[in-house]
Amino acid sequence: MGIPSIFVDGEHGTTGLQIVERLASRKDVQLLSIPHEQRHSAPLRKEFLNRADVVILCLPDEAAREAVSWIENPAVKVIDASTAHRVHPDWVFGFPEMARGQRERIVASSRVANPGCYSTGAIALLRPLIESGALAAESAVNILGVSGYTGGGKALIGAHEGSDPEPFAFYALGLAHKHVPEVLQNAGLRVKPVFLPSVGHFPTGMLVSIPLHASQLSVGAERIAQIFADWYAGERFIQVAPLNDQAHLVRGAFLRADSLSGTNNLEIFVYASTSGEELVVMARLDNLGKGASGAAVQNLNLLLGLPEARGLE
Repeated sequence: MGIPSIFVDGEHGTTGLQIVERLASRKDVQLLSIPHEQRHSAPLRKEFLNRADVVILCLPDEAAREAVSWIENPAVKVIDASTAHRVHPDWVFGFPEMARGQRERIVASSRVANPGCYSTGAIALLRPLIESGALAAESAVNILGVSGYTGGGKALIGAHEGSDPEPFAFYALGLAHKHVPEVLQNAGLRVKPVFLPSVGHFPTGMLVSIPLHASQLSVGAERIAQIFADWYAGERFIQVAPLNDQAHLVRGAFLRADSLSGTNNLEIFVYASTSGEELVVMARLDNLGKGASGAAVQNLNLLLGLPEARGLE
């Protein structure tokens, strides 16, 4: 097999641009690109969708489903960065570190659904706690998140780079955010979580937090931190901080959301009150890195049998 060809359908969007940027200088893959002025040509897109070895979809949900329906070549592998296929039974959820065997399932698949940014953080926190028995699957949990404004696409980017952006705002107040189904399915929860996202006036970065009471847990804070450390031991892109870590706090008090911008890393923190009755578990990542383009490149490397961290160091 020669150098594998990659077609990013939707390469001019926020996520697509970052994926192309991450792949452009690599010699082990060949990028197929439609000229910008022809990007809406259905015949040309169909040609590229069936010519590439791997297609990465960076499209709205309906457009992503349509693109998949256009693929007739059974040899084409697909990574979908939209929400369209994240809970589809025939697609593998593209979070290699999520569980034992998940990386192998991705490698063996031809259809991979890239996780959402918020869900990556939430699942990274919940799955180890539930599978270890520290948190019951029937628990009713609340998930709070804040993301950089680039996660909202061109309209939100335009608003925040305009003359009167809001400094901070909650949204999805109908409590039906599109990432909730994939969190419910992949975290192991049996009760739909209450998820409240927000956006801050900074380009990239993300914090996902889950406050917990000791009465919800079967073990204490020290054991919670150890569960995370054991679960992610040896993982290249996920780091677990010690319980009540102070080294990552700015001015001894503030956990910044944007410290991992430009990386494919994810950090996990556990903070507990002095009494141990209240805890908060937190994940920090780049919403466009491990939460989008970085994850897509990581999955691409796995599908092609290449070193998983290539292009992501």
